[in-house]
Amino acid sequence: MKIVIIALTDGGKQLADRICAFQSNSFVDNRDVPVFSKIADIWQQKPDAIICIMATGIVVRALSTLCRGKGQDPCVLVLDEKGKFVISFLSGHLGGGNKLATEIAEKLGAQAVITTASDVTGHTALDLWAKKNQLYIENSQKLTEKSAKLVNNGSLKVFSDVQYDILPHDFKVVSSVDDADIIISARIHEESTALLLSPRIFSVGLGCNRGTKPEDFQVAVSELFNDEGFAENAICNFASIDLKSDEQGMLDYVAREGHPINFYAKEQLNSVENVSSSAVVLAATGAKGVAEPAAVLAAETEFGPGKLIVRKRKWKDVTAAVAIQRIRLVA
Repeated sequence: MKIVIIALTDGGKQLADRICAFQSNSFVDNRDVPVFSKIADIWQQKPDAIICIMATGIVVRALSTLCRGKGQDPCVLVLDEKGKFVISFLSGHLGGGNKLATEIAEKLGAQAVITTASDVTGHTALDLWAKKNQLYIENSQKLTEKSAKLVNNGSLKVFSDVQYDILPHDFKVVSSVDDADIIISARIHEESTALLLSPRIFSVGLGCNRGTKPEDFQVAVSELFNDEGFAENAICNFASIDLKSDEQGMLDYVAREGHPINFYAKEQLNSVENVSSSAVVLAATGAKGVAEPAAVLAAETEFGPGKLIVRKRKWKDVTAAVAIQRIRLVA
C-alpha cells in the first residue's frame, strides 16, 4: 500500500514523521509547492492513500475537482497537527480508509473518526461485502440508496442465483428478482431498480486463426454474451490451447479485459469429456477441441469441476465457449 503524507505546519510535519516511522510504504511529500497543486499532483500518481495533516476545509476544496468514484479514488485521511483525531475522509470502504484510520489512530493513541452509516450501526457494508465475494457492482450509483435503506429498514431483500453458505444477518432471501433490493446474478437485468452484483463465474474458452485481431475477440465474446443474456462483468478468466500462448491478438484482448488466461496442453484438453470434437482441429493441434474443453478446465474451483453451459460458437476467425464455475458466497 503506497501512502503519501502531506503536512503544512511544523507540528504537522513532526506528526508526519511519526506516522512514517511505523507505517510501512509511506513517505512525506515535503516539496515547497502550493498545497492544492501538490494534492492534485499526488492524486495523478494514483497512491493507495493520501494523509493530509491540515484543516478539513482545505482538503474539501482541494479534492472538489479530483474525485471520480468509489472504485477509483484513493482513500484520504485528515488529521489535526496534534494527532488527536484521524478522520476517514474519502473511500472509507473500498479504498480502505476506515481500516487505515483505525490502525493509525491506535498507533497514535488518537480517536478514529468513522462516519459511514453501516459501520456505526453495525450493518453490512455493501461495497465491502461485494468486494469480499468478488462481486462486480454493475450500478454503483445504487450503493448509497440501498445502504441508506439497509440502515433505515434494518434489512434488505436479496435474490441470488449463486450458491451461498451463509449470507449477512441483515440480508433476507427472496425468490423473485422483482421483489429484490439486491440481485446477485450473472445474467443481465437492465430494467431492474435493484443493486446489481455480478459474480465472476464464467470461464471463456477461445480458439482462433493465426493473426486474429483483438477487436475480433471482443466482437465475438460480446455478441455471445449478449445473445445468452450474460453480464460480461461476470467473466472470471479465459483459456485456450498452449499453442496459442504467443497469439498476440488474443493476449492483447485478454489484457484489455483485465482477466487472466490459462493455456492447456493437448493432453489436458483431450481429457475433458462430453465436449465437441473437430477433425480439422485435431489435425492442426492434436486436440479434439479447444474452446469447450479449455473453458471447462479453466472453470474448475475448490468447490468442483467446471460445467459447460454454452457450446462453441464460430465466427470468421474466432471460436468461443463458456463454462460456469462453482462458487459460494459467505457473510
